[in-house]
Amino acid sequence: MNLFIPLLQQMAVFAVIAYLYSKTSGFKTVLSSNQRTRDILFTYIFFSSITIFGSYMGLPIHDALANTRAIGAVMAGLIGGPILGGAVGLTAGIHRYMMGGFTDVACGLSTTAEGIIAGMFHYYYMKHGKGDQIYSYRLAFIVTFISEAVQMLIILIVAQPFTEALALVQVIALPMMLSNSFGAALFISILGDQKSMVDEYGALFSKKALRVADKSLHLFSRGLTEDVPVKLAKLLKKEIGVSAVAITDQSTILAFEGVGSEHHKVGSPVASPSTMQSIKTRKVIFLDGAKEPFKCPLKRDCPLNSVLVIPLEVDGELIGTIQLFESKSKRFLNINKSFGEGLVSLLSTQLFIAKYSDQKRLLVESELKLLQAQINPHFLFNTLNTILSVTRVAPDKAIELIQHLSNMFRKNLKRQHLVSRLDEELDHINSYLIIEKARFEKHLDVKIEVDPSLMHIKIPSFTLQPLLENAIKHGMSQVMGGLRVVVKGYRDGENVIIEVQDNAGAFDESVNVSDAEGLGLAIVDKRIKNMWGQDYGLEVDCVKDEITTIKVTIPVNEANIEI
Repeated sequence: MNLFIPLLQQMAVFAVIAYLYSKTSGFKTVLSSNQRTRDILFTYIFFSSITIFGSYMGLPIHDALANTRAIGAVMAGLIGGPILGGAVGLTAGIHRYMMGGFTDVACGLSTTAEGIIAGMFHYYYMKHGKGDQIYSYRLAFIVTFISEAVQMLIILIVAQPFTEALALVQVIALPMMLSNSFGAALFISILGDQKSMVDEYGALFSKKALRVADKSLHLFSRGLTEDVPVKLAKLLKKEIGVSAVAITDQSTILAFEGVGSEHHKVGSPVASPSTMQSIKTRKVIFLDGAKEPFKCPLKRDCPLNSVLVIPLEVDGELIGTIQLFESKSKRFLNINKSFGEGLVSLLSTQLFIAKYSDQKRLLVESELKLLQAQINPHFLFNTLNTILSVTRVAPDKAIELIQHLSNMFRKNLKRQHLVSRLDEELDHINSYLIIEKARFEKHLDVKIEVDPSLMHIKIPSFTLQPLLENAIKHGMSQVMGGLRVVVKGYRDGENVIIEVQDNAGAFDESVNVSDAEGLGLAIVDKRIKNMWGQDYGLEVDCVKDEITTIKVTIPVNEANIEI
């Protein structure tokens, strides 16, 4: 009992060390899977130091030392693995050997063994995906108890004379095994509590960040315009929990939410020196309220005392700033500072995505207009020639064709949407086919075989006409007995397949669809891929002089089904 109490006192010293260590950045790097060399070196030096310290605190007994050295070696192994545990154990073991005594070799070997044993437990739990259990006080107690039992066994085997070794073990075994085990359990418990706190804060702020990202995504579809800044300021104030939030462009306050809104008016010019400095330097400005208080230029007794000003940049262009304020009655928390900086970085990315999406939409609209312009003159030239020929022999038929031509162009001018329902596409090509049949008469036969259940599927506007034009343009010059074109539409699993098939077999398969002649097929293919990805688009299968099939594949999902 006399030996047990001093060892417990040493254990209390280790508890204080554990608490202090849990507050250091060195411990936070241990929790990270991305440790640098200097972080590993710091951990090695720290645990080697406290293990050696355990030897110096040892109580002399029978020309040996009763000590708490095992705590440091076991902690190094449990937290850092067998390499770190072995390195710390070896370092402290060499030091213990140099201290002398008849157990010097035995204690040196056992300290190394303790670090390796604990490291093997670390390896086992990490390999089986149970890394969090490493910080269990029960595991630390058991591992240390086993390690100390191994130490007693090594002393009995190695230390000479055996009678003295046995006498020593009888005195120190139970006190050292229990005190070291309790000390290790307490040490790991303190570290585990800190880890849980870090994990909880990380999960909390990750959840907040994802919530802000989710809610801000639809806001940024319009850019930083209209009422977006006001809604964003309200969202940030609610999620971060600061006293006030301001959003500015480079010259004007766009939104202000929270304490001080009565004099920080929306629409007024930016007057704060900290804001202007952030805009000028494009750097984060932080006034903590203690060493550097926020001095409001608008009102002398403004309740705001600290501010974090973060420049908002999109694709290298300064858009404005986001400012987080705390009042004089509250301290600006470091975690809010870090969270705010990370959140603004996320919002910058969101704005960049919105900007990119807008540019992509404009590009798609330009491609649609190019497709319209490419189709109309080509088709108009051939149709006018047909009408001119029909006028001489069948004036009434010519009038009907002019009506169909007028109807078709009227629809073209009105069709400004990027997507259309399949039944609208089929209705659009109806006038086109009537005119083409009048032109080629009995030499052209077109059949539509589309599953009626697919009529509400959305496809890019002007998808079918370029495919039919391609079949008719290249097919009529290749067949003698007449061109037969079949338009099919059917469902294939999670996809809808639209096929335009002709009996000419005139498509040049050496030409890539993406570079197809006349731009029509290339634009159709590109627009489908832009909407749904590289797995969709056009495929061409041609058996020369026999059959050509152009297959369009689009997905079936809620986004392209109109009920």
